[in-house]
Amino acid sequence: MLVIVVENAPPRLRGRLAIWLLEIRAGVYVGNYSVKVRDYIWGQVEGGLGEGNAVMAWRANNEAGFDFVTLGTNRRIPIELDGTKLVSFLPQNTEDKETSSSS
Repeated sequence: MLVIVVENAPPRLRGRLAIWLLEIRAGVYVGNYSVKVRDYIWGQVEGGLGEGNAVMAWRANNEAGFDFVTLGTNRRIPIELDGTKLVSFLPQNTEDKETSSSS
């Protein structure tokens, strides 16, 4: 199983992803492909993402049962801890905090 989620992706990239994968929600694509095809699809995401962000997850033979990669700017960043990949949150910018507290 392969899942790709894109945010702020250009329409051209979304159309290319829809050729290989089923878009089950806006920006959420699923399919079942070999490693070679998965790497090719991710290369298309890397080449066409622009200012957006993306994550790709797939079934893997590890403790968690899956693996994932990310691309672009997002508050969630992957970290590895004792051989297990986890997700960490970056702190909010102080400008964002000031803007939201003054509203």
